[in-house]
Amino acid sequence: MMRPVQSLMFGIEAGGALFAYGLLRILPLPMAAALGEMVLARLGPLLSLHRIAGENLRAAFPDRDQAWIDSVRDGMWRNLGRTAGEFPHLSKLQDQVGAEIEVVGVEIIERIRAEGGPVIFLSGHMANWELMAVVGARYDIPVDLVYRAPNNPLIRRLYDKRKPHPDSRLIAKGKEGARDIIRSLKQKRIVGMLIDQKMNDGIEAEFFGMPAMTASAFAPLAARAGSPLIMARIERLAGSRFRVTLGTPMEIPLTGESDADQRALVQTVNDRLESWIRERPEQWLWVHRRWPKSAIADRLG
Repeated sequence: MMRPVQSLMFGIEAGGALFAYGLLRILPLPMAAALGEMVLARLGPLLSLHRIAGENLRAAFPDRDQAWIDSVRDGMWRNLGRTAGEFPHLSKLQDQVGAEIEVVGVEIIERIRAEGGPVIFLSGHMANWELMAVVGARYDIPVDLVYRAPNNPLIRRLYDKRKPHPDSRLIAKGKEGARDIIRSLKQKRIVGMLIDQKMNDGIEAEFFGMPAMTASAFAPLAARAGSPLIMARIERLAGSRFRVTLGTPMEIPLTGESDADQRALVQTVNDRLESWIRERPEQWLWVHRRWPKSAIADRLG
């Protein structure tokens, strides 16, 4: 049961979020995205998250100077602002798949639509990460999205807006969520996971040369369900123009050493995500505490 003060704060937070969503929803997509960019470009540097982003960038790119760090960090806020502005317009983005949203690997989607699942899509918080499900919906493929439920229960109904396809499911991380993922895969459905954030019950793998606890559940789930693993790269090209690139199904190590196989697969995924982030660092979510403070301190000296 929530305490009165907590209940009040949750109410204020939810009210603000719903007001912002409603305002952005009535604006045309280009205007909503531009407004979101303008607001976060000004507000972001005032937040404590700005400092965390700077620490992460300096640790990940120790050879870069402060001017470059500042430029990438500012670009991150602009990208996040545009992503927020685009959130109420997912249905419009869906209509733009194949035009403003270029899809590389359409043949993979066509094969999934013809043959069905189970399939696990893997991606990260890059550009507008909602497009993984948006592209699926455009081809009439419902994607069950694994997400971290917000602490504020009053905001959770906003998360329902993340379902571009009416048959998609939202699966909250946790023990019950793990059972829901297994259920989806048994039902030969498509599951989408963002696996670039810290996961304390994952395994340690290198990320930008530093140890990082990494989500690993996708590895045994794929092996158990016989599910292909497909990585989806999302890039913002300009404004609300994007490129979504679907990789070929990944090779799943099967040496008989399950722990070693799992670690090898997780490291392969981390390496691929890192290569994408290095190419477009301003489009990744640097505000998350991805690495232990000790690793950051060691890297920064």
